[in-house]
Amino acid sequence: MGYRNPALTVDGYVVCGEELLLIRRGKEPFKDAWALPGGFVDYGENPDDAIHREIEEETGLTGLLFFQFGVYGDPVRDPRGHTVSVVYTAIIEGEKPDVVGGDDAAEARWFPLENLPELAFDHDKVVKDAKAS
Repeated sequence: MGYRNPALTVDGYVVCGEELLLIRRGKEPFKDAWALPGGFVDYGENPDDAIHREIEEETGLTGLLFFQFGVYGDPVRDPRGHTVSVVYTAIIEGEKPDVVGGDDAAEARWFPLENLPELAFDHDKVVKDAKAS
């Protein structure tokens, strides 16, 4: 008997000063909406490695120090089906690095934490939780 399991994803809450790194989605679901950078964990891949890969693919950033922040798994958080996301945080000290959208991110951009656009998926909740911690 096979098991029906949720898909595993990673998302990055990356802050530099008072700004948060977001990507504009290039594909459905939520095409053109802003979201935390991240994506699916590949089969056989450690989530700790997946966050580095996804951030590099979608924003061009490398070498960040990530810490696991929380897990979000509401079965309706993603219209493609049940996904569980491990959310990671990284704080960049000093000058804000340039970012560029890549892979399935149409654009990457820094936004003031106090003036964020509406976010895709449940990322508004993730940001609210991260800001409160």
